Amino acid sequence: MSASCSSSLRVIARSRVSAFSSRRALPRHLRWLTSVSAEASSSQPPPPPPSTSTDPRITKIVDDISGLTLLQAADLVSSLKSRLNIQEIAMPAAPAPSSPATSAALAEAAPVEEKPKEKTIFNLRLESFDATAKPKMIREVKALLPNLNLMDAKKFVESLPKVLKENLPKEEAEKVKKTFEDLGGVVVME
Repeated sequence: MSASCSSSLRVIARSRVSAFSSRRALPRHLRWLTSVSAEASSSQPPPPPPSTSTDPRITKIVDDISGLTLLQAADLVSSLKSRLNIQEIAMPAAPAPSSPATSAALAEAAPVEEKPKEKTIFNLRLESFDATAKPKMIREVKALLPNLNLMDAKKFVESLPKVLKENLPKEEAEKVKKTFEDLGGVVVME
């Protein structure tokens, strides 16, 4: 790769230098071409790295393969796979998006009943209450939410609908819901 780059650079440099050879000095922005051209012509390609194999036959094969183009190397690989009966190994990849027809065929082939997971954590929201039960509701909200004082509990009850408690287990949520419904409130489990 570096040899082809340096030879291309040499050709470009020579064409640029020959275009300005009639002039005594090159323009300032092209002076680097003469130094590159001189270095490229004087330097020899680096020697190939030492071979790991001492077998001259393998060394010749490696030299021949390294001289192939990319298309020739691809043809060589496919020829070797067919002659040596080497099968493709599938690499794990992301699943391809399936078409509706494919997903319908899979659904018919394997009817697996997936039960929806039962919800175990609930939020309780107080929707409304009987006007006669307002003092009892304020007292119960204050008891349920210990960080509220009496005035805050009153404001909470008057500004419904509001979330009473979040992330309660099912049993505890049902117990709190029953307590508020016995007082005359409407509580929704979300």
